Amino acid sequence: MLTKNVRSPRWPRSMDPGVLRTYIAEFTNHLSAQKYTTLTIAGYEDSACHFAEWLQRSNIALVNVDEKVMARFSQHRCRCRGIRRHKHVSAKYARRARRFIHFLAERGIVPSYTPKSSKVVNTQVSEFQEFLRHHRGISERTISRHSSMIMRLLPALGDDPQAYNAELIRKVIVSEAERSSRPYVQAMTKALRCYLRFLAANGLCQSLDRAVPTVPHWRLSALPLYLPAGDVERLIASCDLTKTHGIRDKAILLLLSRLGLRAGDILGMRLDDVEWNEGALRVRGKGRREVRLPLPQDAGDALLEYLETARPLVDHDRIFLRSSAPYRPFADPASIADVVGLALRRARIANPPSRGANLLRHSAATAMLRGGATLDAIGSVLRHQSPDMTAHYAKVDVVTLLQIAQPWPGELSC
Repeated sequence: MLTKNVRSPRWPRSMDPGVLRTYIAEFTNHLSAQKYTTLTIAGYEDSACHFAEWLQRSNIALVNVDEKVMARFSQHRCRCRGIRRHKHVSAKYARRARRFIHFLAERGIVPSYTPKSSKVVNTQVSEFQEFLRHHRGISERTISRHSSMIMRLLPALGDDPQAYNAELIRKVIVSEAERSSRPYVQAMTKALRCYLRFLAANGLCQSLDRAVPTVPHWRLSALPLYLPAGDVERLIASCDLTKTHGIRDKAILLLLSRLGLRAGDILGMRLDDVEWNEGALRVRGKGRREVRLPLPQDAGDALLEYLETARPLVDHDRIFLRSSAPYRPFADPASIADVVGLALRRARIANPPSRGANLLRHSAATAMLRGGATLDAIGSVLRHQSPDMTAHYAKVDVVTLLQIAQPWPGELSC
């Protein structure tokens, strides 16, 4: 009887992290404390063990780990021990190993390092960023947008501000208008005016901010985009209250639809902003202006339920957090818009006028107007700086507009 030769595996089935075994155990406990699932923790642990063994095989000391070493790990042709069948390390696998190194850096075990940024910013634009940050007090998101737009214009403007003139500035903006959307060019002209004022204030060029052409824009020419009151209630009722993210989403949707908050307001809301005894909510809006708004009963009840039953027990002062580990605040206002977009799909609202958080803000203003609220009261709730912005919602009050509408001249006899 012939016996089948069984070839032993080339490498042992498990990897040996060596001296990093203790650190990997601490890393695993750290992930477990953040409520990661068992499967996710196993993936991170596998990546950390793989990286630890690769360091030993490559004779690289832990203190020498930097971005170049991480890049080598992510690009190496894998012949390490274990049951992995991939010859190359995937991007996701490499990110998990980076997470392990950041964990060690936070505890001072390895030197901290910052991955190389893909964005290149010249010296003057860097100084412009610091000027905006310390003297204008605008958000980091706006600073990043302004600087990226200026960097896009610099190849056409040139590196020497002394050579700038009105003809060059107009030519650059007109060229951008031919290949970009109108809203984008409008934002670009604002950034360029601000940059030119910065240069002039520092004596780097003459005053040219008035040379930036104005992009045509007919303000408030369109009707507000809103949902009928019935659809708003369907949206709120679509949240699955048997799940933690459903309880959270209901609180977010109620705050957006009852108080007309912006996505950024929800994003930055903190635990001490809720004044439970007074039934009020502190909101920090545009321009870092802080106001106190009355907290509606249903929105307050939903917020309390989220805090008591669904919010993760982590050391963050932001109210609204992600519903899956790692439990941390939302990354940007687009995440709040995603909550609204998902609710629209759950409620099966066909062809909504928009899918962002502002849809519920406009809906709240329209509902207040039709409920008899004055434009001044609506402007106070929405925190408009200009009455013209609030007057925009008067267009949807068709019943009142019909009372003052004049007959069409073509129907009158001479």
